Amino acid sequence: MDLFNDFIDTTTNILPKDGIVNYYGKLLSKVKSDFFFEQLYDNIVWKNDEAIIFGKRIITKRKVAWYGDKAFKYTYSKTTKLALPWTKELQELKYLIEEKTGETFNSCLLNLYHTGEEGMAWHSDGEKDLKQNGAIASLSFGAERRFGFKHKATKETILFRLAHGSLLVMKGSTQTHWLHRLPPTKKVTTPRINLTFRTIIEKD
Repeated sequence: MDLFNDFIDTTTNILPKDGIVNYYGKLLSKVKSDFFFEQLYDNIVWKNDEAIIFGKRIITKRKVAWYGDKAFKYTYSKTTKLALPWTKELQELKYLIEEKTGETFNSCLLNLYHTGEEGMAWHSDGEKDLKQNGAIASLSFGAERRFGFKHKATKETILFRLAHGSLLVMKGSTQTHWLHRLPPTKKVTTPRINLTFRTIIEKD
């Protein structure tokens, strides 16, 4: 018996078409999830994110970090990051997710949202550095937040909540056909940490 997810079918595709998204529910107990949240909050090298929008450099309140097997370069929003070496906790979480999903990952982009007023606009993770149609595993710690998908052509939307210690996996053609976002809310006053494990493909 699964103590955390008695009624969650991890093989169910949340999307009706044009991609695959599986929700695994809570992978960890509350005690374990609290532990990892505290470790990540205190020990990750957090920095305010940067983006170039219409030629203007924007600094976000949200903080980010980029880790990996090696010093991978990752470019998005016209800025480039260099991956730091895995911490012990990130390595442990990577192995856990790989065992659970059967996928493999070589890098992780982390986001720290201090309150619900910090969010993420509609976007897709289709950067050229990423493995095409590769899996992206999203692990959440801290405040429970709403998360949404919107089909690029039909504008159909799907909304649900990501729990503390829970895992969501996007794969197949999801990034090609769907946008996703973390909508801001004034109802949430506590922080959330999100880890998105990815696969970088280095070009010759």
